[in-house]
Amino acid sequence: MDPEKETAMIIEFVTFDCPAGFTQADILADARSTVAMWQANERLIRKHFVTREDGKIMGVYLWPDRAAAEAAHDAAWIDRFRARTGVEPEITYGDVFMVIDNLSGEVTEYP
Repeated sequence: MDPEKETAMIIEFVTFDCPAGFTQADILADARSTVAMWQANERLIRKHFVTREDGKIMGVYLWPDRAAAEAAHDAAWIDRFRARTGVEPEITYGDVFMVIDNLSGEVTEYP
């Protein structure tokens, strides 16, 4: 890929405590229940579902811009998330300036 043709990317971290009483099987089932919704979001580039060492759960999203991230995780999404899990998400963002993709063998820099 030509770095001059690429635009900035945004990485978004949605972190939350494991809902009370959830097992690993429950966490996976809940993640599976969201797959179709995220696949239908044409702005989402990639999402990783992560269980951290401290027991928190994290969604790591790659977006073309912050507006796409904020649109996907708007107030209505937060309300649905709270209703589904009973926990409060914490959302943080970062600017992606380089990606090394060993599967494709590409390194992409973003201006």
